[in-house]
Amino acid sequence: MCKGIGLDLCSIGRMEKLLQDDRFLRRYFTPGETDYVRSRGNGAAATLAGLFAAREALGKALGGGLDYDLKEAEVCHTESGAPYFRFSGSMAERTGGCRVSLSISHDGGIAAAVCLIESPEGGNKA
Repeated sequence: MCKGIGLDLCSIGRMEKLLQDDRFLRRYFTPGETDYVRSRGNGAAATLAGLFAAREALGKALGGGLDYDLKEAEVCHTESGAPYFRFSGSMAERTGGCRVSLSISHDGGIAAAVCLIESPEGGNKA
C-alpha cells in the first residue's frame, strides 16, 4: 500500500557554491555521504544536489517536509550505483517495516529525486 510519494528538484549550480562550505556538509550529510560526494570529482556538485533532493523528496513522502534529523536518512548506493536510504535513530523507527524506494536523476543543471514509501499490508508506520 502506498503511504506517500515525494518529488524534489535541486539546482546543481546552487550546490557548487555550497560544496566548499564544510558547515553545510556537516549539518546535512553523514561523513560517508561527504566522502562519496568528494570522490565524484567534476560530478561532485551534481551528486550533492541529488542527495539533497533525495532528503527533500523523503520529507515530502512522509508528509512533513524536513521535520527530521537529516543525517538519520543516509543515501547509500548499491554496487551497481542505485541509490537507497539507510535509516538510523528515530527515522529507523518512523519508517520501520516500510519499503522506501528512491530514484535520483540529473539533467540540464538540475538534480531530481523521487521517493516512494510503501507500508506492509495492514500497517501504518510512515
